[in-house]
This record gives sequence, structure tokens and C-alpha cells, in this order.
Amino acid sequence: MLALLTNDDGINAKGLLTLKREISRIAQVWVVAPDREQSASSHSLTLRYPLRVNRIADKSFSIDGTPTDAVMLAIYSIMRKRPDIVISGINHGPNLGDDVSYSGTVAAAMEGTILNIPSIAVSIAKWNPEHFNSAARFVRKLASFVSKNGLPKYTYLNVNIPDRRETMKRYKITHLGKRLYNEVVIQKIDPRSKKYFWIGGQSPTWVKEKGSDFSAVKAGYVSITPLHLDTTDYDTIQQIKKWKIL
Repeated sequence: MLALLTNDDGINAKGLLTLKREISRIAQVWVVAPDREQSASSHSLTLRYPLRVNRIADKSFSIDGTPTDAVMLAIYSIMRKRPDIVISGINHGPNLGDDVSYSGTVAAAMEGTILNIPSIAVSIAKWNPEHFNSAARFVRKLASFVSKNGLPKYTYLNVNIPDRRETMKRYKITHLGKRLYNEVVIQKIDPRSKKYFWIGGQSPTWVKEKGSDFSAVKAGYVSITPLHLDTTDYDTIQQIKKWKIL
């Protein structure tokens, strides 16, 4: 198996390095990742300035762009062959519910799927996580299964793993939950008495809902959520067709 690893925490992130060590047990691994943290970069591409690639080691490269840039450069320019699987992570922190809309980690897996490669986004569902080894072991088993069995067309996986020392043996197939943010925009005053703002809610909560990714992780399970490139709301199409706008 030929595996491409990337992330949004940067080329030197512990989650990525741990994942590389574990996936190397079952695959030839290439790493192409941002040279710095790119959290919340979503599915953005760099179009207004040239991208630079730096060779870190054999089959390991950093780029001065986004996770999506990294996947595109890896597949179209850096790797000698198309990978059999793209794995993005292990992210330092959760990517649950609405987070997937902003996540650079998830966006990299999305880009792999757009390029018709089975792809997985992986996160540890705790800020400042500690137990990357057990998470990486679970990802190795999942990657091996996906490599052998494939994924449905246009579908990729968003995986969130509890931060635990022991190897995870329990998982649930889930849907995206709903996060509730408090104080989404925080206003401050600088030393010159001018306003500035931080975006990012403090201590967010989540809607308790059966079958959601939040509920699974809270109960100690690995959450595996299938995501799809086609975001069309098919249930609403017939209703909207009845509209008389003009």
C-alpha cells in the first residue's frame, strides 16, 4: 500500500509523526504537510502566490500552504505514483459536528476524495491530547480495512478518537452532531485604546443527540462519520420546485 499523510498542525506535529511511524508498518509512506499550523483553513487553495516545497527527509516534504495545497502538490507533483489512501491527521483536538466545515484536517481528506482516492481524516477528541500511540494503532487497522475494501464513491471518513492510553477497541458509526458556541466573538482593547477581536467560542457545548459523533466520543467510543462530497439537499428539491419566484 502507498499512503499519503498530511495534516493541518504542521510537518513537525506529534500526531503526524506518530501516525507516520504506525502506518509505515503496513505501507510505504509519503508525508506532504504544511510547514506551520493551518488550523481552520478549511478547503482553501493558495492561488495568489507561488508555493514553495522543502524536502525534510526521504519521502517527507513541507510546503508553505494549506492542507488542501499539500494534497494537490503531493499527487500532481511530488509523489511518483498516486497513493492508495490519503490520511489526514492525527489532529491535535476534536473535529466534531460543525467543526468539519472549518477544519483543514477534514479538508485534506475531502481533497483526496475529489481526486478519487480513499481518504480518512483523524482527530483526537481532546484539546492538548497525550495518547497519540493508541490513536495511531486504531488508524492503522482502519486504514488497512479501507485499503482492502475501499469506500463508497465520493465518500470519506471523519474519525474522532478519545484520548486514552489503551488501544481503542470500540467504535460507532455516527452522524455529525451540533456544537453550541458561547461568546463566538471576543472583543478586547489594545494598549492604544483601539478595539480588536478574537474569533472562537469559549467552552463550547453540544446538543445531546443519539447517534451523533459527540455522543459516541462522550461515551468512550471512536466516532466514524461518513461524509459525502455532494452536499445537495435532495429532500428539499421537490419542495423548492413548487416555488414561484418570478
